[in-house]
Amino acid sequence: MEKDDWQQTVNFIQQAFNHNYQFDVLKLLLTPDERNALITRVKIVHALLDGSINQRQLKEHLGIGIATVTRGSNSLKEVSADFRTWLEQTLIDKNHVDEHNQ
Repeated sequence: MEKDDWQQTVNFIQQAFNHNYQFDVLKLLLTPDERNALITRVKIVHALLDGSINQRQLKEHLGIGIATVTRGSNSLKEVSADFRTWLEQTLIDKNHVDEHNQ
């Protein structure tokens, strides 16, 4: 994968989101299985950041392999501090607010 191709792809997706076509572009580009995998990956990141369950419990809860959870954990270790803060604010703080509003 070339960096220029990746950047063009990210720019394309960002433009779609900017024009409120996020659902359309993701449905166009991702199969149902890929969309489910993306949902699972977000759940993994959320649970790892939240810290409420350990990796083995997460594996059981999501019905996935431990290697998938480990990959998510390893990827999370590589993010910048700023991005990690954003992830925490977006995934954890937002959910606490949503839970209180229900």
